[in-house]
Amino acid sequence: MPMMTRNVLLDLEQEEEDEDDGEIGDASASRRPFLAPHSLLPSSLVLETFEQSVSSSFGSPDSLQDFRSPAFEEFNGKPDSLFFNDGQRRIDFVLVYEDETKKEPNKKGTNEKQMKKRQRYESNLMCCGLELEATRSVLDDKLVFVKVHAPWDVLCTYAEIMHIKLPLKPNDLKSRSSAFGTLGWFTKALQVDESIIKPEQEFFTAPFEKSRMKDFYIVDKDAFFNPATRSRIVHFILSRVEYQSVSVKKFGINRLVSSGIYKAAFPLHDCRFRYRSEDPSCPNERYLLYREWAHPRSIYKKQPLDLIRKYYGEKIGIYFAWLGYYTQMLLLAAVVGVACFLYGYLNQENCTWSKEVCNPDIGGQIVMCPQCDRLCPFWKLNITCESSKKLCIFDSFGTLIFAVFMGVWVTLFLEFWKRRQAELEYEWDTVELQQEEQPRPEYEAQCTHVVINEITQEEERIPFTAWGKCIRITLCASAVFFWILLIIASVIGIIVYRLSVFIVFSAQLPKTLNGTEAIQKYLTPQTATSITASIISFIIIMILNTIYEKVAIMITNFELPRTQTDYENSLTMKMFLFQFVNYYSSCFYIAFFKGKFVGYPGDPVYWLGKYRNEECDPGGCLLELTTQLTIIMGGKAIWNNIQEVLLPWIMNLIGRYHSVSGPDNLTPRWEQDYHLQAMSTLGLFYEYLEMIIQFGFVTLFVASFPLAPLLALVNNILEIRVDAWKLTTQYRRLVPEKTRDIGAWQPIMQGIAILAVVTNAMIIAFTSDMIPRLVYYWSFSVPPYGNHTDYTMEGYINNTLSYFNIADFKNRSKGNPYTGLGNYTTCRYRDFRYPPGHPQEYKHNIYYWHVIAAKLAFVIVMEHIIYSVKFFISYAIPDVSKTTKSKIKREKYLTQKLLHESHLQDMTRSMGAIAEKVVEAVDPSRHPKVE
Repeated sequence: MPMMTRNVLLDLEQEEEDEDDGEIGDASASRRPFLAPHSLLPSSLVLETFEQSVSSSFGSPDSLQDFRSPAFEEFNGKPDSLFFNDGQRRIDFVLVYEDETKKEPNKKGTNEKQMKKRQRYESNLMCCGLELEATRSVLDDKLVFVKVHAPWDVLCTYAEIMHIKLPLKPNDLKSRSSAFGTLGWFTKALQVDESIIKPEQEFFTAPFEKSRMKDFYIVDKDAFFNPATRSRIVHFILSRVEYQSVSVKKFGINRLVSSGIYKAAFPLHDCRFRYRSEDPSCPNERYLLYREWAHPRSIYKKQPLDLIRKYYGEKIGIYFAWLGYYTQMLLLAAVVGVACFLYGYLNQENCTWSKEVCNPDIGGQIVMCPQCDRLCPFWKLNITCESSKKLCIFDSFGTLIFAVFMGVWVTLFLEFWKRRQAELEYEWDTVELQQEEQPRPEYEAQCTHVVINEITQEEERIPFTAWGKCIRITLCASAVFFWILLIIASVIGIIVYRLSVFIVFSAQLPKTLNGTEAIQKYLTPQTATSITASIISFIIIMILNTIYEKVAIMITNFELPRTQTDYENSLTMKMFLFQFVNYYSSCFYIAFFKGKFVGYPGDPVYWLGKYRNEECDPGGCLLELTTQLTIIMGGKAIWNNIQEVLLPWIMNLIGRYHSVSGPDNLTPRWEQDYHLQAMSTLGLFYEYLEMIIQFGFVTLFVASFPLAPLLALVNNILEIRVDAWKLTTQYRRLVPEKTRDIGAWQPIMQGIAILAVVTNAMIIAFTSDMIPRLVYYWSFSVPPYGNHTDYTMEGYINNTLSYFNIADFKNRSKGNPYTGLGNYTTCRYRDFRYPPGHPQEYKHNIYYWHVIAAKLAFVIVMEHIIYSVKFFISYAIPDVSKTTKSKIKREKYLTQKLLHESHLQDMTRSMGAIAEKVVEAVDPSRHPKVE
């Protein structure tokens, strides 16, 4: 094959420098991302291995593998093979591109530029020690698959660079403790059969060092680095190799895929998910995961977390471990919530104040004032009979008990999860991961400022000074604050829409639906207003979500976090703040603002001096909040699960339809995986976000909806299996990533737990009628305030409705519907004010101030009690159990001892050899005889 000389390569570099292809480089730094020691990057090899032919036609006398002619290897006919065509070298990664020679001729210039960048990139990969093999697609003649293999020396070198922990010797400590303690026998039936998925052997581990290779537990070199570790190392290299080295450096496989130079880049699944691999060397882990984890028949079984972690990496494993633990804890909350719901349901017939509303002699004789100006009619209180019965279910004493229980439950969940997380850190060997994490390549490329490290007193490079960092943080915070204000503005806009359109529907809807009583019964002005406002709100939420997702990524990229963990934590906080306002704003409005500042019929409160403030529905704001939560939680869960199941399945069907069809038993493994969907880099982020938003609904507003934990439990049981099914059957295999915890989601949940105590206390105090009823029951139902001689709830409804003189309406001349009232000259409204004719008419009465004082006292007492219990629980339950601490210390001690003793043995042998030579030199009798 013809080789490119140094002059041709320099001409190509100058040509790239002169081109303006419109791309924005990943960095404008003169410093490239850190790759490997210079011994692996000889400049001569760069020139010798770079070819003028197509990007897959590799080969040189010094290259790490020989390519046969023609340029592309033929498929060897083994669809389940995970190796190069020689059957020896394992495929650690696959790159896919479209052959430029088969593209449209009118795009010749663009095709040549893409080919040159890919040529340089693949040549630099070989310079880093990777071996490549190209194979043309058996289904689509234009596609080329470049298989990547990392030899032993490359794996060892980068394992040391990345501080990857590898086995030293088998772990001789006691087996891990069960998360259920003495109940382990009960859960044995739910465990995965160990004869099918064998338990992983545990090892003492240490960061790998080539100089101490003999100290590590290397029985088989091919198995020492498992496929997940191999893929992680190769991806580390792919993310840092340059494909353009001119004034603006460009590097990394992510950039090449996003610009279309490569169609995809992914590690391989080990087999088909429905069938075992015919290759005897294949572990069939994907098949086992589908059978024992993702299949619907395994829905009752515990998750095989060790196999999930081994196959997909710790980052995926910790997500499913957290989701499973959260679901287990929801079981207790769901049982208590259902019990409270049943208590309210069974006692609704004994609800005295509901009986008064439904009684035709009480509620049927009370005329209520109109709820808007001019066009709204007077109405009888007994039309809210069904709403008052439903309200008795949720607004009961059991709800108060459940709210207190959930305040304690959320603390127990967080504390016990910390302990479980610490156990996983030990079992999965990620205790000291934070100190080992490598900087992101984007961060490294921006490091142009040289400073002195305070600890090492050596020079190091950073991307910007302290002042520059402050400017970036300020700009990022301002951008996030602006978008949150935009969400609040949209919510206010929806409220104004509801206020204005309600008047229009009240005037026009009865005329439009005249004669259709069945429709009028259900399509009321309030219903029409709510439906249209919900549709508009949903559209706005989806639009802003789409826009803000891109804005949040841009802001985080500008902020330039150092490590991938820092990057994800920063993005998490930005996205959650936005989603918090987006999803919860309507619930906060209904719970704490709607119907709270409405004035009274003769002097209502107006928005912007024009729109009358919105009152609660006749059934009360608590029932409306319950309805809102039911719709949001149920609808969101159903929509997310349908979307997560159908969307990737349909996309895969479309992909297979547009490609040339072929049976799986004739299609190679890499091509089968290529036609699967690629999970976004933020795919797991959105799974966490979905669950955290649900966690907020379960805890923040649970006082109004005790069935929320039950809905969440059912959703999560399905969510685990749906997510497992997606990962195993519909998506390409993810690049395994290390992590030690769930990141920024942990403090977010702690913040929600603290806020939940306040919101539930205020819902009970200010949204429900529990406190006014208790005040009436204990004080105002007996003399001197009441008319009864014992404690009873009789007369409560009449006591909580104030009188208003119809003649005092300010807009009487504008058409208030006074006709049909008979002898009634007054109407009633929900408030505690003095009646007409009183010296302080329409002012708040003494009952109002007693109720306000009781509400404030309830909030303060409830908060202090729950916070005290939470503090005690947090103090009493350590984050790391004593057993786990002992195991961590023991492993660290034995690891250091093992390495130290090995080092001493080496020194002893070396000293012995030196002493032997000295003795031989000093004692001539020890010299061998010369014949």
